[in-house]
Amino acid sequence: MKTFEYTIKDELGIHARPAGILVKAIAKKTSDIKIKKAGDTREVNAKSIMGMMSLALLNGEEILVDAEGADEAEAVAAIEEFLVS
Repeated sequence: MKTFEYTIKDELGIHARPAGILVKAIAKKTSDIKIKKAGDTREVNAKSIMGMMSLALLNGEEILVDAEGADEAEAVAAIEEFLVS
């Protein structure tokens, strides 16, 4: 399992447009990819636009990304690249 922690720096958070771009970037990954807010027990499938939107991720919130599967390293790297750039 690969894990990545990130504090959202985008002023608008992760709203519909960036969530859609992120989902599209990882859609073909075979790993199980979950995202949750730090301190929250609810986690969502990162490949689901509705799941991502339900988190209502705002600027300054910390998220935890977990990927497990054959391409977990590539999946986490793709998410990290998306969030950091």
